[in-house]
Amino acid sequence: QVQLVESGGGLVQAGGSLRLSCAISGRTFTKNAMGWFRQAPGKERDFVAAISWSGSTTYYADSVKGRFTISRDNAKNTVYLQMNSLKPEDTAVYYCAVDGQSYSDSNLRYETKYDYWGQGIQVTVSS
Repeated sequence: QVQLVESGGGLVQAGGSLRLSCAISGRTFTKNAMGWFRQAPGKERDFVAAISWSGSTTYYADSVKGRFTISRDNAKNTVYLQMNSLKPEDTAVYYCAVDGQSYSDSNLRYETKYDYWGQGIQVTVSS
């Protein structure tokens, strides 16, 4: 059974940093794209960042470009999201996701791309 468990969330002041981790168990995903999404209260879940199956290419929402960095450690079966210069509008529940199909980098910005999801972790940025 595949499980994704996020950690590293919490409360931070505007301008601060957090590093989210997503540990994956039950299967290895060394050739699979991974992503992060977030959902603010009363809003739909939105794309934040993705990393290609090879790890060579990253993709970001315009709202986080230059502030957030996605990375992966295949040896640890873990994907990370480094968040710097946080803003109150970054407050949301953050979800990691993995594509069950290997060697595919299409449609990384869409929820339907991903087959496995974490339970979500709260990030709150105070002004």
